[in-house]
Amino acid sequence: MRAETEAHVEAIRKSLDLLAKRMDRKTAAHRLEEFNALTEDPALWNDPERAQKLMRDRQMLVDRIETHDGIARELADNLELIELGEAEGDDEVVAEAEAALKALRAKAEAKELEALLDGEADGNDTFLEINAGAGGTEACDWAQMLQRMYVRWAEAHGYKVELLSEEAGGEAGIKSASYRISGPNAYGWLKSESGVHRLVRISPFGKGTRETSFASVWVYPVVDDTIDIVVQDKDIRLDTMRSSGAGGQHVNKTDSAVRITHLPTGIVVTSSLKSQHQNREIAMNALKARLYQMELDKRNAAITAQHEAKGDAGWGNQIRSYVLQPYQMVKDLRTGHETSDTGGVLDGDLDGFMAATLALKATGKKRGEVEDIA
Repeated sequence: MRAETEAHVEAIRKSLDLLAKRMDRKTAAHRLEEFNALTEDPALWNDPERAQKLMRDRQMLVDRIETHDGIARELADNLELIELGEAEGDDEVVAEAEAALKALRAKAEAKELEALLDGEADGNDTFLEINAGAGGTEACDWAQMLQRMYVRWAEAHGYKVELLSEEAGGEAGIKSASYRISGPNAYGWLKSESGVHRLVRISPFGKGTRETSFASVWVYPVVDDTIDIVVQDKDIRLDTMRSSGAGGQHVNKTDSAVRITHLPTGIVVTSSLKSQHQNREIAMNALKARLYQMELDKRNAAITAQHEAKGDAGWGNQIRSYVLQPYQMVKDLRTGHETSDTGGVLDGDLDGFMAATLALKATGKKRGEVEDIA
């Protein structure tokens, strides 16, 4: 076996070891049996919230078992093919198996990083807010580009994407938009995107000049009833208003939109679906998520420092730069991760940036410096 292939095999085995440790593979089968027994209880769905959490936890364990065992099977199968190919002098079979092991290493390393999503709320659904910053019409257009980028990323990963509110820009783009993104580890992956995003490009609005625009992205976990966040009526102001959507499918001409202001903190959340009752519930959930995020920040000094560093959506506060002119480059200023594939990034290819940030937070090292995350 070639030295390069041996390195791939060793890396895959290290990833398998970490995956096994993270889920405690020795007890996983027993825990799955316990989950299965609980799901067969006829009274389970008398408490829908508890039932949904139980089913989600069970599915998470099933996914982890299948991921670990699937990678282990692929590794064994390809090693067997290499052994047979070498014994029979079939270079084509050996080459195919070696290529498969290289791809399997990339897959195993991605799953290894995903296993590090063990924060208190990493497995939760998430709220995503986008707001145009400094730059006027250019910034509103940039905010809409980010909106498209995140929706494409979420849909490519099989997440459910729900638009909660949207405010159109004066001439183009959007001033703001908020989403609920639902699926396993949605918050864990997207939390690294919180911060100010900077765009440099030639203006598409007839100016012909190079312009710099800013937009901020905020990410908060959706909290469930197992997290006790109390919001008192005296601490909120509830306003109803007419929606000002971007048109088309987002038009809403009733006064059903809801805005809730949390007076002690100044946090403002909105929802502009058709049902005012539904909007109030959505906005309250978003408010609780914001307040819960504040509590998480207090418990985690690193996260607190990160959020304090964001400041206004303008110069000096960006976490990532997207340069389209005079060269093509997207660079994360926290991790140093970069790519010249700006089109791919704006089409939702964000996994590399998220993985680099996750590795940095989990290990204190940039992704290229991480040799053994376990």
